[in-house]
Amino acid sequence: MRSRSIYCLLLTVILLAVASAARAEEAAKPLRVGIIGTTTSHVPAFTKTINDPKATGPLADFKVVAGFTGGVKDNPSSWDRREKYTQFLREQGCTIYDTIEEMVKNVDAVLLESVDGRPHLEQARPVIAAGKPLFIDKPMAVSLADVMEIFRLAKEKNVPVFSSSSLRFGESVQAARNYETSPFGKVKSCIACSPMSIEPHHPDLFWYGIHGCETLFTIMGTGCQSVKRVGEKKVVGTWEGGRTGTFIGKKGYGAEIVGTKSSGTLGKYGGYKPLVVEICKFFKTGIAPVHAEETIEMFAFMEAADESKAKGGAPVTIQSMIERAKKINATRK
Repeated sequence: MRSRSIYCLLLTVILLAVASAARAEEAAKPLRVGIIGTTTSHVPAFTKTINDPKATGPLADFKVVAGFTGGVKDNPSSWDRREKYTQFLREQGCTIYDTIEEMVKNVDAVLLESVDGRPHLEQARPVIAAGKPLFIDKPMAVSLADVMEIFRLAKEKNVPVFSSSSLRFGESVQAARNYETSPFGKVKSCIACSPMSIEPHHPDLFWYGIHGCETLFTIMGTGCQSVKRVGEKKVVGTWEGGRTGTFIGKKGYGAEIVGTKSSGTLGKYGGYKPLVVEICKFFKTGIAPVHAEETIEMFAFMEAADESKAKGGAPVTIQSMIERAKKINATRK
């Protein structure tokens, strides 16, 4: 009887050790990332950064393992590169799924990379329904109303979601955002620039001007009250307290800042990696590095730029854009 008890005890110890080892092995496995929309150069760029065997920190905890091709036929930028980037993912050992619904069953987090913003709302729905953390590449959507609807759905299901351009996470841009430690102090005015190529199915600033707008809002923060289009490629926003933020479409990226301590220009663009690191941190913690309120206000700024243009340069309030988007979304229900 005693030997039987010892045998049972040893067996229990062995089973517990095996279970513990299995849990440790499972915990050591990288979390699986799926990509929606193999239609942008960000697909190979982000995948190479995440899947790099030498990756460290948050990057080392993830692996891109799956993709869904997508694509929009009437946008050459979306349609013409889809097979090339799908093949890239296959060469990386990724499984390509026929539907988003099937893909999300087999991943832990999702990068929505479709270069055209029009399908983003519908592509986000099954990810949010599955409860998977979601990063949406620029532009988050093709309208302010769609942006607000994505955030509403995510909040309703308690699913973490954020969107950003890589310009937001440049070292010098982030340094300028923190007024207490920034060499500029509190920013009184900022002129941010980026290229501004236009895609006919998107509002003017949504396609490429969004990069400069991300820089502008990172530095200025929220509080924009009205927007005025003062030229084909120039938009001026008025912030609380009389501060001004200006977007100018031109070659190159950067910003000129006038602050309470000093004035000057930002350093050079830092590439994609800082954004990808923030995405992986977000996937682990569920804490978005960019608040929904700021993203919504930025899209209201960009949409107001078109509204002001249509009105011959008359100022348009941010609140009027948000109220219009709410009315549009009310008709969805």
